[in-house]
Amino acid sequence: MAFNAVEEGRTRVAREDAMQIYGQNPLPLFNLSLTLSTVALSILLVLAFSVGSHAEHAGITRNFEFNVTYLNISRLCHSKQVVSINGQLPGPTIHVNEGDRVIIKVTNFVDSNVSIHWHGVRQFRSGWADGPAYVTQCPIQSGDSYTYNFTVLSQSGTLWWHAHITWTRATVHGALIIHPKRGVTYPFQQPDDEVPLVLGEWWNAKVEDVFTEFTAVGGLPNISDAYTINGQPGPLYKCSTKDAFVMDVTPGKTYLLRIINAGLNNELFFSVANHTLLVVETDALYTKPFSTKTIFITPGQTMSVLLQANQSIGKYYIAARPYASAVNASFDNTTTTAILNYQGSSDSAQPILPELPEFNDTAFADHFDSSLRSLPTTDYPVNVPQTVDRSLFFTVGLAVKPCPLNHTCVGPNGNSLAAAVNNVSFVLPHVALLQAHYFNIQGVFTTDLPDQPAQLLDFTGKPPKNLEAAEGTKLTVIPYGVNVQLVLQDTSTLATENHPIHLHGYNFFVVGRGFGNFHPANSSSFNLVDPPQRNTLGVPAGGWAALRFKADNPGVWFMHCHLEIHNTWGLEMAFIVQDGNRPDQKMLPPPNDLPRCV
Repeated sequence: MAFNAVEEGRTRVAREDAMQIYGQNPLPLFNLSLTLSTVALSILLVLAFSVGSHAEHAGITRNFEFNVTYLNISRLCHSKQVVSINGQLPGPTIHVNEGDRVIIKVTNFVDSNVSIHWHGVRQFRSGWADGPAYVTQCPIQSGDSYTYNFTVLSQSGTLWWHAHITWTRATVHGALIIHPKRGVTYPFQQPDDEVPLVLGEWWNAKVEDVFTEFTAVGGLPNISDAYTINGQPGPLYKCSTKDAFVMDVTPGKTYLLRIINAGLNNELFFSVANHTLLVVETDALYTKPFSTKTIFITPGQTMSVLLQANQSIGKYYIAARPYASAVNASFDNTTTTAILNYQGSSDSAQPILPELPEFNDTAFADHFDSSLRSLPTTDYPVNVPQTVDRSLFFTVGLAVKPCPLNHTCVGPNGNSLAAAVNNVSFVLPHVALLQAHYFNIQGVFTTDLPDQPAQLLDFTGKPPKNLEAAEGTKLTVIPYGVNVQLVLQDTSTLATENHPIHLHGYNFFVVGRGFGNFHPANSSSFNLVDPPQRNTLGVPAGGWAALRFKADNPGVWFMHCHLEIHNTWGLEMAFIVQDGNRPDQKMLPPPNDLPRCV
């Protein structure tokens, strides 16, 4: 039985507020009758709570059009057709200011379904615009359009957008830059210029075929053939002498590099030869600045660094290569490069290649993540929950599940490879979870995902004899306003691995991390003063991470591994955060063009 969080008359207090946000009269879906009998008091409450609260964040409305089209492209001596936005790879960069209302009309001109996720945007009460297919919306069908409509509140920095269905985000992605409110400056040195650097992966084969082939046999996908920086692999790859992104710099100037890992399956080390990077922001949240030669960034994460053009005139490689945390697993061990080109350098100058950590340098990855701290500011206070109302312990790791009937699978003992949260491998429904929750549609999901594993084991020691995970669409219900502590524990079932876990609709504080099995005594060393705040964190291979957040955003919010292979295998779950008591603590109704579930 699905949890019924739809209160009687919820639209009476939300309808007028929705019109303020959507600029239209939202219509019901599934031919459900949502009567509107608003009383004057409800209207006054909505205006007082909603319109008044938005006024302090007043921005402008920015409109964008995203056309999903095919793009013919050649890389590494191979040509193929890929899905793109506006015929670009990466797709267009969106620039907004904090407080702006953002309206993006997405029209699908390709044969396959699509949905777009605005990765890291908090989506306060506007979960209908979050984008993951079959979670907050059904996908946009071929020939159809959907308008994403949201307001950016209390966020400033580098985020991104990407497709959120099958593996389409391999080519459907781009930067989303949130500049400070007008008149507000950065809490660090003002750069002379800003440059987005989107890190990606390239397959010579069609990614759709890669996806279809490995899911059919329940095994591992073919690894990528290259990594890319702003869509270009760089001259270290075959047939790629001229396929390199070039960043021109002027000696003495300062540049803000906005780095995004849009890759599907690989965490990356990133460096610029002979230059020091000053980390100033992660996931659109300011950090206490610290200097490093190399950064570590997982799929889903974003990071802004300052680079001083203070070296001799010449050319320097910007480079990235993978961190491979799983033992004995195959991976793309190549290196992508772009070129930092000083004004006045010779055309014949040979770029210098930076030294990057070894592929399996877990110590560096852990040290880097442990160096991050929040930067308390007046506009962005670090409000770490000091108490815990709901404590959760989730194992995240690999598993197996039975091979489907009439199929041949290549996983252990003829099974299909899987991944799971608390030994439940998530199954996406055919009706969006948010719609099922909002309209109380029964039989779509259950709310019995366990708060902790059925048995407390040595999760990082000898693997258990039973490798099989259960399957289901199981969610966790969280009351509005409670402080949540979630411990994520990697497991050694099949293999330990670093898992970049992304939570939609929220930022969270990473209050602790370590290796081995989490023990309650570990909480005595939690950082409750200035822990890093993220929307995507790497759970250490063979270790754990503890995070805290306040459940102040009602809706259905996906949480999943951002390694697309693990996401495909079921390392996913979703939270239902219930409505609060006040009108401005309740979900808004859906817009009238929300894609139908067919």
